[in-house]
Amino acid sequence: MSHKDKNDSRFDELSLILSAFDLQVSKSPSLGVLPAMPPLLLILLQISSSCLWLGRGEVVTSFESSCPQFFFRETPPNDALEPENPAWICQRYENQYYFATLYDRSRRIPVYSAYLYQPGPGKRPKTWLVEPQLMGLSYPKTMEKEWTLLNYFNVTLEQLGKSQAVLRDYKNLTGLNRGHLNPSGHHPDSISRLATFSLTNIIPQDEKLNGGAWNNYEQQIMMRRTQSCNTTYIVVGAVPGNNYIAKGRVNKPSHIWSSACCEVDNNQRKSWAVIAENDKNEVHMLTLGELEEVLTQLYGRDQVYLFDSDCPRE
Repeated sequence: MSHKDKNDSRFDELSLILSAFDLQVSKSPSLGVLPAMPPLLLILLQISSSCLWLGRGEVVTSFESSCPQFFFRETPPNDALEPENPAWICQRYENQYYFATLYDRSRRIPVYSAYLYQPGPGKRPKTWLVEPQLMGLSYPKTMEKEWTLLNYFNVTLEQLGKSQAVLRDYKNLTGLNRGHLNPSGHHPDSISRLATFSLTNIIPQDEKLNGGAWNNYEQQIMMRRTQSCNTTYIVVGAVPGNNYIAKGRVNKPSHIWSSACCEVDNNQRKSWAVIAENDKNEVHMLTLGELEEVLTQLYGRDQVYLFDSDCPRE
């Protein structure tokens, strides 16, 4: 759908809302010409337009039944990585899914994000979003800005921050910054990039690592490794650590890892993986099987499996 078609669709939906109140709206490129209206209606329109313009981040019961397309053979990692208080989020923007995130509500960090590697040119977004449904399924399915929830949905910052990180958690950091698990640069356009700017996809990451060796892996090594791939499935995760930021609210992971399963053709596949300690500017290349063994030791639970068994481990 073109941007013009999307704008026409939004105009039509807003017109339907207005018509219920016997009001009309003149069409403009920005949908900015509105008649005088009661304050309550204005609030309803602001909420409605927020839901039309922003994305959806649905909290679901399983990835297999809701957004399996981001996993090789539609098989998510096994439950050896599952935290005590999990949330499965299908990250959606403008009625399209872009990736999946297993989120740790208690530590307020993602366990992993899974997506398809489809890089393209474009600018880095500047808008940060949060997930209303982590407060409960009665809240909107839409990824929203904090101020939208605080001003129009009768939500307090304490309610919002009970089971997820909020913007103030990432202020005044020393030696750390907001690190994407699913990086915006691995997506082809502005809409798909903006979908990655949810705080449910963010961890406190070592500043030098994020701008150094990890960035080199995301931008340079990934490009070389995927040259022969038709489809590349990525799962990127963070191992919980012993330290916290924001007065104990948000966990600082001890390690960050990334794994890839690449389909060259119907009969050929390849895989690779990396891991980094979250206080050193170093990235270590591993096989997929080696990463699964390392994660099994770090988590101290059952054997970790990140992809379906048809993805090679060597």
